[in-house]
Amino acid sequence: MNPTAGRLVAALCLAVLAFILSGQIIPLMPEGTDFGYFTYVNMGLGFLVGWKVMGARAGRGFVPGLNNGLTGAAVMVLLGLFLQGAVEMFRLAHRHVYDGPFEAVAAIFTIGLEYFFIMAVPNVLLTIAIGGLLAGFVTEQAAKRWK
Repeated sequence: MNPTAGRLVAALCLAVLAFILSGQIIPLMPEGTDFGYFTYVNMGLGFLVGWKVMGARAGRGFVPGLNNGLTGAAVMVLLGLFLQGAVEMFRLAHRHVYDGPFEAVAAIFTIGLEYFFIMAVPNVLLTIAIGGLLAGFVTEQAAKRWK
């Protein structure tokens, strides 16, 4: 896990993409939703996914770079849905909503799926796709330029 320009650029690109996506998702959620650290958590997750997933695969060429960006964006969104689902599950668990631990763990995936259907609108999906492609392109250029 050596620090490289590709890893840093990928991490920064996905953090910026997470910031933009968080801003697009917040108005889609029900009114009165307490977002707390929503944007910051997503940006941190984007940074980690960019560093670990995209940065590790940077420098393999133009088309693999674009695929890398799409993969990084998809992984970021899936992990974000899982993480935000887990946060909501813990919030509900403190209210004793679940009968047992297995029901609570299953609720993470149910809540994450509900969140996906809320955010699955064209402008958010296009932002994920275009942002992923741009992140992959910029990461590939950085990996090539600063070896």
